[in-house]
Amino acid sequence: MTKLTILDETTAPAKAKPVLKSVRSKYGFIPNLMGELAASPSALESYTTLASLYGQSGLTPTEQQVVLLTVSRENNCGYCVAAHSTVSVNTGLDRTILTALREGQAIDTDPRLEALRQFTVSIVRNRGLVERSDIDAFLEAGFTKPNILDVMTGVTMKTMSNYINHIAETELDDAFQAMAWSKPILQHAD
Repeated sequence: MTKLTILDETTAPAKAKPVLKSVRSKYGFIPNLMGELAASPSALESYTTLASLYGQSGLTPTEQQVVLLTVSRENNCGYCVAAHSTVSVNTGLDRTILTALREGQAIDTDPRLEALRQFTVSIVRNRGLVERSDIDAFLEAGFTKPNILDVMTGVTMKTMSNYINHIAETELDDAFQAMAWSKPILQHAD
C-alpha cells in the first residue's frame, strides 16, 4: 500500500488551496481524505463537486447516508464507514438503522430504507449489472427512475473515496474515532 501525504492550505498545490479552505469552513477541519486528495487538485475538486451535487439529489439526507454507508461497508472502507456513521449520528439517523447498516443487516424498521440498502448492495456487488427484479423492488418501495441515477451518483462518489482510502491507508481522523469500524471476519465451521 502507498501512504499519501496529507496536505493542508499551506502545503497543497495552489489550485487545491481554495477547495481545502472551503472544506475547513464546512467541517471545521480538513479530513485526512481531503488532505490526501489535495495532491491532485482535479481529484479533490472532482470529489467535492460530486459530493455537493449528490447532496442536491432527489434522495433525502437520511437516504443519502444509507447509500454512502452501504457502499462503504460493501467496499470494506473503515474510514468512510466511520466518517459517515459520525455524520449520520449528527444528522439524527436512528441508531438501530445505523447499527444495521454498519453490520450489513436488513433494516427491519423501515421497508423503504431496506429497499434502498438492498438496491445499493446489488449495484456494488454486481458492478451495476442489476437484475430487473432489483429495479422493480426499488421502484415498488416508492423510489423513482431518477432516484436510480441518484443512487448511482452516491455509489460513484463513495467508490472513489473508498478506493483512495484503500490505496492511501488513510488514517482515521480524531473526529471519527468514536465510530471506528472494521468489517468482521467471518468464521467458517470446519
